[in-house]
Amino acid sequence: MSKIKFKTKSALKKRIKVTGTGKVKHGHAYRSHLAQSKTTKQKRQSRKSTLMNNSDFKRLKKLI
Repeated sequence: MSKIKFKTKSALKKRIKVTGTGKVKHGHAYRSHLAQSKTTKQKRQSRKSTLMNNSDFKRLKKLI
């Protein structure tokens, strides 16, 4: 009997990207609205994507 293959979660697929070395890139949170209460530095730094922590990656590895 063959091994069961699980589908990738579509919601996660839209939000992350795996780099060539196997690390996971994702966008920053808290960007969608209420920007006037955030500092300029917060808004500027959240434009760039960032790499996911190893602890989060281990948790989400099952969903990829």
